[in-house]
Order: sequence, then C-alpha cells, then structure tokens
Amino acid sequence: MLDLSLPTIITALITLLIAFTVHEFAHAWTADQLGDDTPRLNGRLTLNPLAHLDPLGSLMLLFAGIGWAKPVPVNPYNFQRNSRAGMMLVSAAGPFSNLLMAIVAAIPFKMGLLSVYDPSGRFLPSISSFLIGFIYFNLILLLFNLIPVFPLDGEKVLEYFLPPSGKDTLYRLRPYGPMILIGLIFMGQFVGIDFIGTLIGRPVQIILSLLLS
Repeated sequence: MLDLSLPTIITALITLLIAFTVHEFAHAWTADQLGDDTPRLNGRLTLNPLAHLDPLGSLMLLFAGIGWAKPVPVNPYNFQRNSRAGMMLVSAAGPFSNLLMAIVAAIPFKMGLLSVYDPSGRFLPSISSFLIGFIYFNLILLLFNLIPVFPLDGEKVLEYFLPPSGKDTLYRLRPYGPMILIGLIFMGQFVGIDFIGTLIGRPVQIILSLLLS
C-alpha cells in the first residue's frame, strides 16, 4: 500500500491526470503519424484527461500503486509508414512518454535547483516531493506497461522482435493475458512471491536514484 497522506494523494491525483493522459496521447499521436486515423475518429488524439482515464485503473494507481487508462483503439491495417513495425512503435510510445516525463521532472534536481530532502507540508506537497512522486509514478507506469503480457504495451513490443515460433506462443497465451496479469499482481498474497514488486519495485528505486543523484 502507498502512503495515503494528503500530500501523497494530491501528488498521485495530479500525476495520474498528466501521466495517463500523455501516455495514451503518445499512443494516439504515433498511430496518427503512421497513417491510422482511428484514434482521431474516436476522440483520443487529445490531451483532455477525460478522454483517456479509466475510473478503476485510476483508483488502482492511487491505492495499489499500479493502474491503467483506457486503451487507444488502433487499426494497424491503416498504417502507411513503417507498417511492419507500426504496432511496436505505437505500443512503445506510451512507456517512452513516461520515461521522458520522468527525465524532464528530474532536471531541476540534476541542476541543483531543488533538494530531495525538502519535506512536504501538512496539507500540500512541496515542489520537490511532488516532482519526486511524479517521477516515481511515471517509472511505475513505464515498467508495468513493459511487462510482456497482454493487454500491456510490452506484449506488442516483444512480439515484433520474436521469431515466428515465439509469436505463435504469444498468440496462444493472449486470451489468458488478463488472468495471467491478475495472477502475477496478487501472487504475493497467496504464495509469498511478490513478482510485480520484484519486477518493478527494485528497478524503479534504482532508476529513481540515478535520476535524482
């Protein structure tokens, strides 16, 4: 469970509005650049958070540290450029946007303009603590979405690099992807193996330290 103090909740709410919106917009913009107007026709080529946020996924990010937004509809048959790599590029665009946002938010710390030790107030986060939380949540979204399990972005990225036999295996597993993902998330509660925490938690801390050091 995350710290549910008021400054942390405020940080998480603002972050999910920005991070989810930019993540999904990146998918939509990349597909549009490749020639697919499906996201545009479905109202997803926008930075309006209301077009992208999923209520349950937003609550999960706030209370469980892992969440999601509404998937952007894409028709790969409409791609006119880089059609072979189209779905991989569209899928990778979302996590890449989270990485880019984390890097940009870390610039004030790298330049010595802010200190990581600046504490939050009782009701509002300090600028430093907000940006640290912003970086933290974006790194979670980056690594979580790169897990190669359907319907996450990492599955489409992995698919592009697999040989035909590997793609066939991935296709056979695809219908069970959501159940596999739920099983991985809650595995720690039943068998004592925190797979998601191991896969995401430790790398997030390492990258966070590198960005802020």
